[in-house]
Amino acid sequence: MNSTNLYSLLYLEVNLFSIALVIIIAIKTMGMTKMVAQRNFIRGLICLVIFFISDMVWVLISNGLIPYSKFALMAASNVYFLFSAFTTYAWFVYFEHLQDSHFIKSRRNLLISAAFLILQFVSIIINDFTGILYYINDNGEYARGPLYMLLYIFAYIYVVVTCIRAFAKFFKTDNYERKMKLLKLAFFPVAPAIGGVVQLFLPKIPIVCALLALSVMILYLDWLEEMISVEPLTRLSNRKQLVYIYEQWLKNNEDKTPIYLLMIDADHFKEINDTYGHVEGDAALVRIADALRTACKGLKKRATIARYGGDEFVVLARADNDDEINEFIADVQKELKILNEAAKSKYDLQVCIGIAKTDTIEDRPLKELLVAADEKLYDKKRTR
Repeated sequence: MNSTNLYSLLYLEVNLFSIALVIIIAIKTMGMTKMVAQRNFIRGLICLVIFFISDMVWVLISNGLIPYSKFALMAASNVYFLFSAFTTYAWFVYFEHLQDSHFIKSRRNLLISAAFLILQFVSIIINDFTGILYYINDNGEYARGPLYMLLYIFAYIYVVVTCIRAFAKFFKTDNYERKMKLLKLAFFPVAPAIGGVVQLFLPKIPIVCALLALSVMILYLDWLEEMISVEPLTRLSNRKQLVYIYEQWLKNNEDKTPIYLLMIDADHFKEINDTYGHVEGDAALVRIADALRTACKGLKKRATIARYGGDEFVVLARADNDDEINEFIADVQKELKILNEAAKSKYDLQVCIGIAKTDTIEDRPLKELLVAADEKLYDKKRTR
C-alpha cells in the first residue's frame, strides 16, 4: 500500500471516529430537554456530521479511493465550506443562549446575525461559475482561487464574536460561577479554530474533525454536569451543588471572610398554589429566583443561590459585615415588589429570610448553618 492510500485510510479512520462520537452524543441528547439552547446544540451536531462526511468524501475522491469526478469533487468542497459556516453559526446561536443573551431572542437579530452565513452561501454559488474561491484546474487538481480566504472569514467571524462577547460578559459579572461558565464558553472555540488554521496550511493533517469532536464531547459532559447540579425550573443550583460549593469555599477561605447562609421561604405559598394553581405557583418561584439573582449582583463578594426544596431557597454569600447582608435582604424585597408589579400579580408575593454565618475562627458544617438559619426563619414567621 502506497503512502497516499495510507494517508487516506488514516484520514478516513479519524473522520469515522469523529462522526460516530458526534452521532452518539446527538442520540443521547435528543429528547432529554426541549430547551431552545439544546435544540440549537442538536442542529450544530447535525451540521457537524455533514461537515465531517463532506471532508471525508473530498479526501477519498482527491486521493483516488473513490472514482474521480470533477463535479463530485466540487460538490464535496461546496458542502464542506457551506456547512463549516452552518456549524459555526449554530454554535454561535447556542452559545448566545447559554449566555442568556437578549440579542438572539429577536428574530430580526437572528436574521442579521445570519448575514455571514448567507454571504458564504452566495459566494459558493458564484464560485461555481467564476472559480474565485476554489476550482479544479486543467490537470484535474483542486486549486485555491484569489478570494479563498473569504471562506474562512465568513465562517470564523462567528467564532471570534462568540469569544469576544463571552470575555466582555466575563469582566462585567461579579458572580464566580457565572464567570467560570463564561470563561469556558470563551475558550471552547479556540482549539478547533487553531486546528482549522493549521489545516489551512497543512491540509493533509486530519486535525479539525478530531478537535471538533473532542470539543463537542467536552460540551456534552459539561451540559450533563449542569443537568445534575442545576434545578430545572428556576435554573438555580440544587442541594448537591450547594454542598459542593460550600466545601470549596471553606477550602479557599484563607482570609477567613465570614460566610453567610440565608434560608429564604415564600410566604403563604400553599395558598398561592391552592387559589391560583400550580402553574402560577411555579411562576412565583421563578420570580423569587430572579429577585435573588438581581439582588446578588449588589454584593461585593461571591454569592451562590440554590433551590433547597419546595418554596425554600438558600443563598451562600461572603460578606465583611452584617450591614452588607441586611442591604442584600432589602434589595431582595424591593426587587420582588418590582417583579410582582411587572407580572401584574393578583397576590402580594413576599419572602421570609433567616440568617446564619460561619465563625471567622472555626468553620461551621453546612448542616449546622442550615439548621441555625432555618430556626431563625421560623422564629420570624412566628413573630409575623
